[in-house]
Amino acid sequence: MSFNLANKSSEQRNIEEAEKARLFELWQQNLHRTKVEAARLVGEKSKRKGKWDEWLRAQLAQLAQMTPPEYASMVQREVRRLLAAR
Repeated sequence: MSFNLANKSSEQRNIEEAEKARLFELWQQNLHRTKVEAARLVGEKSKRKGKWDEWLRAQLAQLAQMTPPEYASMVQREVRRLLAAR
């Protein structure tokens, strides 16, 4: 399996470039929303105390069902980043 686009057909390169463009656009459109949602989830930690981990998993699972999986992954990564910064 080659990751070098030069080794792929023109059609395959176009498909991969279109997917990269789609993901970049999704990232741009949802970056602010992601940060707000992750901050809300992390903000619940002090309120929910020992049950927060379980609650967070449920919230992320629900989010993954209602939105594109890429958005749910963005929120999950931002939650991890915020927790690591604490």
